[in-house]
Amino acid sequence: MEITGKIIAALPEQGGTSRSGNPWKKREYVLETLENYPRKVCFNLFGDRADQFPLNVGEVVTVSFDLESREYNGRWYTDVRAWKVDKGAPAAAPMGGQYQQPAYQQPAPGFGGAAVPPAAPVPPQMPQGYGDPFGAQPAAPTANEGDDLPF
Repeated sequence: MEITGKIIAALPEQGGTSRSGNPWKKREYVLETLENYPRKVCFNLFGDRADQFPLNVGEVVTVSFDLESREYNGRWYTDVRAWKVDKGAPAAAPMGGQYQQPAYQQPAPGFGGAAVPPAAPVPPQMPQGYGDPFGAQPAAPTANEGDDLPF
């Protein structure tokens, strides 16, 4: 699975020694997606990957991860374990309905310095030979035209 977003928090590295005597470490990060309704996802890099992919707050990354759940004392715990991190925003179209922010043009000189959103696309024109469905309609008959309806 993959998710793209901006790193908003880098939590301290954790480490220790396993029951079998092997040292371990993990580093957790919080990513905020780039959608209309952003979601926050905490993921971790375990073992050598914690050093292999150093991340900083503010970077836009695409994280490849696996979900893993385990039971401990009758409760279930889920990890979002990253196995690859690509830095930088993808150049292709966003995946899975992700929100893409509009590109803003530089302001014209002398207009107060406010950014201007791009112009709206022009709607397609009606092909020639087709009438406007909401345009001129035949006029309603008047009372003098011999309408024999009582109302």
